[in-house]
Amino acid sequence: MSLSDRLKALIQYPLPHHLLSKLMFWATRCRWRPFKNTFMRFIIKRFNVDMSIAADQNLDNYQHFNEFFTRPLKPDARPIAAEADAIACPVDGTISQLGPIEDGRVYQAKGHDYSLKTLLGGLDHLQERFAGGQFATIYLSPRDYHRIHMPLTGKLSETVYVPGRLFSVSPATTRAIPGLFARNERMVSIFETEHGPVAVILVGAIFVAGIETVWSGNYGEQTFRPFEHFIGKNLPQISLEKGEEMGRFNMGSTVVLLFGPGHMNWNKNLQANQTVKMGQPIGSTCPTS
Repeated sequence: MSLSDRLKALIQYPLPHHLLSKLMFWATRCRWRPFKNTFMRFIIKRFNVDMSIAADQNLDNYQHFNEFFTRPLKPDARPIAAEADAIACPVDGTISQLGPIEDGRVYQAKGHDYSLKTLLGGLDHLQERFAGGQFATIYLSPRDYHRIHMPLTGKLSETVYVPGRLFSVSPATTRAIPGLFARNERMVSIFETEHGPVAVILVGAIFVAGIETVWSGNYGEQTFRPFEHFIGKNLPQISLEKGEEMGRFNMGSTVVLLFGPGHMNWNKNLQANQTVKMGQPIGSTCPTS
């Protein structure tokens, strides 16, 4: 961790994270053409966004910046791993870290890890389901496609919304702020699959104007939303196929994937700091007995 990392982290502590994110929420939904088109062109140029794969490349057709930011891609832009045992990458992004969950801790960066139980909203039964399993943390930059898709076919069984801070989740902040992903706002979605439980955790960040799921809508519309836990009959009866959209970020952030113990293996060539694309195989399931 460099001095620059420390300074970038320190200046974030006193910031009014939720107020800034609410202002960004409004700004990204401004429909005034000169503003929203200028904003889009700036992001495209600054982050080298590839618009050739967008389903609609005409900026005038996007009602506001957020509609552009969560733009769909052409149908053939992200083929989904077809092998029956393949685990599909849920997002475009960069692997921050991946590996085993050991002693109830998830590795964040050199010198930092955090509690699996805290990440999962403090629920003992969820900690027990994923203890000894595998995790992957994937960071989405502003240039990436911002819809989240299913790594495996599964049925939604439980959700936990955990309110929290909205620190940046950039690589510099990840190296500097202890327990970052267990401190920030997050939406934990548990799916039951043929290969055990899978958790898809959407982590909020500063200027992220809302975590969104296909069954509950946009969590960014309510500031200071309270802790929420839904299970079983209190949830929509929803099953999603591998590669099907399950949510989106209305600005960039991070996804943490969890798998139960003994159910999967990461591809041997997958490593930290590697760029990945939604749909590509990132691991394989273990044969069921």
